[in-house]
Amino acid sequence: LGTVASIGVMGLGAAIYTTQLPKGGLHGLHWVMLNMFFAVGDRLLQRLMLAKDQCPVDISKEGCTLLNNVNGMIPLFFVALATGEFHKVPGVIHSLDAAGWATVLGSCVVGCGISYTGIVAQSLISATSFLVLVNANKFLIIFIEAYVMRTKSLGPLQLLGAAVTIAGGILYGKAREAVEATTKEERAAEKQPILSGEAHLKNSLMTAPEVTTDAAKKV
Repeated sequence: LGTVASIGVMGLGAAIYTTQLPKGGLHGLHWVMLNMFFAVGDRLLQRLMLAKDQCPVDISKEGCTLLNNVNGMIPLFFVALATGEFHKVPGVIHSLDAAGWATVLGSCVVGCGISYTGIVAQSLISATSFLVLVNANKFLIIFIEAYVMRTKSLGPLQLLGAAVTIAGGILYGKAREAVEATTKEERAAEKQPILSGEAHLKNSLMTAPEVTTDAAKKV
């Protein structure tokens, strides 16, 4: 119940945050829903193929990272081909200076690092926990953009919504800790035998002569 309530708190925070977004942004709502559909499916499949208690594939984390990035380039290739972006590549490359090349290369390195750490994290936690972690991090990044980098301005309701969402993520983490602690206690209790067969047999052998002796005395 605590995990469901904390997810509800995060949803409430996201709803509050969107109240001060430009109305024109709602035109892309169908893309948001489509992204959510594929994101949930992606997390469930990753959990299934990475977690040790599911159906893990016999591929290293580095190999999974490589496949994750290479396979993602396939649909991007066709989209770029359909939109004519390949015609812009020579001009963009020619306009890059040293700082631009450093930014591109740094972005590639950071992207690979994010992909690798995401795969490692997904192999350790559930798909729901991973989605909560990602969403809470997004709102944390919004705070960094607004108050550290100064590249974004937040309205009062957006500030409240972001804070509520991050608080919901923290509550979810606490709720998961409580659930996992309870599960561990239940498993430990199940492993403790009430009375082992060996001990029961030993007690029976020790009691039998005493019963026979008492019966003999009465005779």
